[in-house]
Amino acid sequence: MKFTDGYWLKREGYNIVHPAHAYETRDSEGMLSVLAPVKKINERSDVLNLPAMNLYFTSPQEDVISVKIEHFKGALKKGPYFEIDKKDVKAVINKTEKETIYTSGKLSAKISHDSPWSVKFFGDGKYLTSSADKSVGYVIDPNEKTFVHEQLTLKVGELVYGMGERFSAFVKNGQVVDIWNKDGGTSSEQTYKNVPFYMTNNGYGVFVNEPGPVSFEVASEKVSRVQMSVPGESLEYMIIYGPTPAEIIKKYTALTGRPSLPPSWSFGLWLTTSFTTSYDAETVMGFINGMEERHLPLHVFHFDCFWMKGFRWCDFKWDCDTFSDIKALIDEIHKKGIKVCFWINPYIAQNGEIFSEALNNGYLLHKPDGSVWQTDLWQAGMGIVDFTNPEATKWYLSKLEPLLDLGVDCFKTDFGERIPVDVVYSDGSDPVKMHNYYSYLYNEAVNGLLKDKKGNPILYARSATAGCQKFPVHWGGDCFSDFESMAESLRGGLSLSLCGFGFWSHDIGGFEGNPDPDVFKRWIAFGLMSSHSRLHGSSSYRVPWLIDEESVDVLRHFTNLKCRLMPYLFRMALLASTDGIPVMRPMMFEFPDDPGCYYLDRQYMIGDSVLVSPVFNKEGLSEFYLPPGRWTELTGTRTIVGPVWIREKYDFMSMPLFVKEGTVLATGSDETLPDYDYRDGVTLELYEIPDGYNKTVSIVNQEADKEILFKINRNGQAISIERIGSIEDCSWSVLTVGKKVEIKNITSESSRGSIISPEGNTLKFDIE
Repeated sequence: MKFTDGYWLKREGYNIVHPAHAYETRDSEGMLSVLAPVKKINERSDVLNLPAMNLYFTSPQEDVISVKIEHFKGALKKGPYFEIDKKDVKAVINKTEKETIYTSGKLSAKISHDSPWSVKFFGDGKYLTSSADKSVGYVIDPNEKTFVHEQLTLKVGELVYGMGERFSAFVKNGQVVDIWNKDGGTSSEQTYKNVPFYMTNNGYGVFVNEPGPVSFEVASEKVSRVQMSVPGESLEYMIIYGPTPAEIIKKYTALTGRPSLPPSWSFGLWLTTSFTTSYDAETVMGFINGMEERHLPLHVFHFDCFWMKGFRWCDFKWDCDTFSDIKALIDEIHKKGIKVCFWINPYIAQNGEIFSEALNNGYLLHKPDGSVWQTDLWQAGMGIVDFTNPEATKWYLSKLEPLLDLGVDCFKTDFGERIPVDVVYSDGSDPVKMHNYYSYLYNEAVNGLLKDKKGNPILYARSATAGCQKFPVHWGGDCFSDFESMAESLRGGLSLSLCGFGFWSHDIGGFEGNPDPDVFKRWIAFGLMSSHSRLHGSSSYRVPWLIDEESVDVLRHFTNLKCRLMPYLFRMALLASTDGIPVMRPMMFEFPDDPGCYYLDRQYMIGDSVLVSPVFNKEGLSEFYLPPGRWTELTGTRTIVGPVWIREKYDFMSMPLFVKEGTVLATGSDETLPDYDYRDGVTLELYEIPDGYNKTVSIVNQEADKEILFKINRNGQAISIERIGSIEDCSWSVLTVGKKVEIKNITSESSRGSIISPEGNTLKFDIE
């Protein structure tokens, strides 16, 4: 939101005041309070008839400094509030005549006592950013509505990333970003997942602790600053020092929550009925049997909206005219080793059987006059469940429990963005702040039920805000079936990953329209090299043989590849759940010191070692960048030394997949399942292991409760691999990639084939 007219003038009708200097500072039990009048106080009379701002510096966790800016303390304060995990941090406060320094860990804020206003932030002594003259502002607009803003400076060359799943340019400089969830597809500035958090390539992140609307002017209104503004009388933001992107995300998710670990079966291939297609039990089993006949691994089948009758979404009642025996159908699917997912949302149609229950018990959002808020947009006369009412939440979940008892394994928690603000909540929450936060309560409730009933929950969620990363997995929403939407979906996923969302997916082939075979096959490769993989569409089916026969082969190839990579991918998933590090990562995340990676948004790293570059055109032409170092194709056919740009063609059975040097890539023994014992039959693929390498690689089973360790050491030409653990029934092998290898002291016909370990736990060999 812009408050000025260019650099010098205010917008007509706007009154803006700014702190002039830190007139007084006080410290108490780790909190620093700053009184900041809007002009410099030179004599006693200056304190009269003068607005002042109060700023409070605290530290919720080490290396994090919170700054709360407040005008009127008596303003009405209503929830909701983000759940912040605050620790007992002993901040250090030092005062001199000229400044007060507030320090948490390696992060410091230096507050100048003199005019003009200045707060400078330093990490490890390095300058990060500052709140400079006229950065803090209190605004009254022509309608007497008030706002508070802060502007943090940007250095030359400093770039801004994140702010949720944004489909616009990956680097946010020059953009206006409004944190306000909307059901707007993937082709505009609107998005389903808005997160008031960003990071820069200067070693820090900024989290605005405000669940309601936050407006960012990112090097736009003031081209050397990021402005954040909120309506009301106060604003709180937190500076999070890294210095690396990984450390920033680790500390941010320590504050707002880390993803739970999805079940291993969820990483396999999902197939859906699609949205408005006509389907019944025969159609469903026809798809499933068709996949089986073509030797296409399938792991989850999803029933979209029309498992219920139209005009009744959601009453959670089976369409018995279409599905005569749904329990038998679910059992038949389960016998094939396939999990079952069902579509739901929090909107209750007036014509559904349960609407009267919700109406009579006060479970729906209502207007200030006491009537239920209703709309005809989406389903006729629908109301919205009030998840701030514990009884309403309990009631809603009671409608889902019978589905779980039937055998449903998980839910697609669709919608949750079109939440009105002219409503009253049961707990008195501010309806404006609840607009975004509703997605948190909705997904938290369903996730909690699945955890209670299934133990290891998995959602397929669309709407989100800060903290929703705790309830994976999230998918990108309604995209078109073309290369442009494929690219914008990737931009959205990469931006979301920089907000702590460890797991992300998208509709393979696109949602709206019918994909050309070229688009579909290229999207398959991209989809299977994502953390989660789902075939889904709007008005047309997404089984590959309806596109063309080659699509069948492409889908089989990349599904097999993903299953073989599961030991590696599951280890990355564990890291996401323990440290918050996403499975899919922008190039700048893994290579923050390489300027060549700063703007890259058509390639990414899956995990810390494998580079993926989807193909986005009919010609099969790929342009991608390899950072400094030695990169070997996943197939092991060639090694390329970076930094270098590559431009070459790929057929549908391939895409640029490169492994960075020094990688020990664990691949599995099963190419048809995502959930098997990754320890048994694991192959350790050694990519350009440097001299002096001494690391331990952990391989866990699919429940992540048992592991074996491999200690790998290279000294000169000698490599030794020692297995640690007592898992006697787990076989393993070694594959060296990227160099000609001569194996000594063990029997092997091939220098590049799998090497079966001799008896005992240690394998030693020399390389040329």
